[in-house]
Amino acid sequence: MSASDAMKLIRESEAKFVDFRFTDTVGKERHNTFPVAAMDEKVFKEGKPFDGSSIAGWRGINDSDMLLIPDAASAVVDPFYQENTVNFRCDVVHPDMKPYERDPRSVAKKAEEYLSSSGVGDQAYFGPESEFFIFDSVQWGGEMGSAFYEIDSKEAAWNSAKDYKEEGEEGNSGHRPRVKGGYFQSPPTDSQADVRGVMCLLLNDMGVVTEAHNHEVGTAGQAEIGTGFNTMVKKADEVQILKYVVHNVAHNHNMTATFMPKPIVGDNGNGLHVNQSIFKGGKNIFDGKEYGNLSQEALYYIGGIFRHARALNAFTNASTNSYKRLVPGFEAPIQLAYSARNRSVSCRIPHSANPKGRRIEARFPDSSANPYFAFAALLMAGLDGIQNKIDPGKPSDHDLYTLPEEQLKKIPTVAPGLDVALEALDKDREFLKAGGVMSDDMIDGYIAMKMAEVTRLRMETHPCEFDMYYGV
Repeated sequence: MSASDAMKLIRESEAKFVDFRFTDTVGKERHNTFPVAAMDEKVFKEGKPFDGSSIAGWRGINDSDMLLIPDAASAVVDPFYQENTVNFRCDVVHPDMKPYERDPRSVAKKAEEYLSSSGVGDQAYFGPESEFFIFDSVQWGGEMGSAFYEIDSKEAAWNSAKDYKEEGEEGNSGHRPRVKGGYFQSPPTDSQADVRGVMCLLLNDMGVVTEAHNHEVGTAGQAEIGTGFNTMVKKADEVQILKYVVHNVAHNHNMTATFMPKPIVGDNGNGLHVNQSIFKGGKNIFDGKEYGNLSQEALYYIGGIFRHARALNAFTNASTNSYKRLVPGFEAPIQLAYSARNRSVSCRIPHSANPKGRRIEARFPDSSANPYFAFAALLMAGLDGIQNKIDPGKPSDHDLYTLPEEQLKKIPTVAPGLDVALEALDKDREFLKAGGVMSDDMIDGYIAMKMAEVTRLRMETHPCEFDMYYGV
């Protein structure tokens, strides 16, 4: 879609407003809304100004002027606003029109450019699988004298004994998934199928192709919506659209959705399994005759991910909560091993009869990740693996969850905590700086912001500490 095409969409949709969307460092979508009278084709080149100092971790107040440059091809009618509105994805640039080195979308675009310049391939294709929970309510608080959180869902296993007559309802239906028993459940046990259906229809309307939706393993409304693959930056855009739709549809149904990696203790967490492949001249270079019908380049790509895994964790598992998911026994693989069709490894090779479908799936990421940073980092690690012929070792075709402890200790793992991941990123960053994709300034700023989260959690007393230490 050209600038003129985008302006035509604005006219034909009878839009009253245009909404400029961009993503901050932690991956949260921000927006600024303008009346259509303020929009013309010049804006696609000249942009709209905003205060970069008001975005955490970005500019100082003494150098705060930034510009939002809308991507005409991203134009889409927003389904949630009362007044007709057309949304645009934006790149963040300096007043001299140079890309801002801390803008996540600009970083991802530079990673795509580096892939092309490397000679390895022309396009990277990504297909993330986002898991999330839909709750009926959530509350939390942390004061000097108290700390708590409480989530609730009528579908949750812990509500099997609740008397709903006290809330004016007919009673307790009794149909709900058990703990770790929700996978592919059908209605009425799957109580949110219609809500997910609305999400899928709106995603299709916004240009995100949906392939399936289902109840996931966890009780209390864990869900997944499968979407089609796309080129890397476009797919990161689509992850942001998916989150936007999921949050708003849940909200409009008097529910609340979260992509938080581990909101429930004792049940499965939310992953972001990331399928990846590289094409060159229209051919999938991951297709081959090696293990799992992969090429040697694809195996080297896995080797790069394993070599840099702990540094990658800083982007792919970007919250302190992420590492409450990365524990044994809950389908969140922590061992750096690969296998065909084996879901206990951190890198799976999904079955595909079509050579164009040959790919690898990184299973340790989660949706606390900023998708632009996470996808770019995964691509850069994989390219480093190909360029330096990094051997991923032999495949692991046995269930790693059942291996004896002495054998598990021989297999390297992902980082055990965000602090360890950030320390690894600080020491292992050169592969990310290749081709100027990421800069020291961007990486240092990211580490500083995320270490503040680590420090906050370290300083706040947790309720379980009373259980462990109060009577000592």
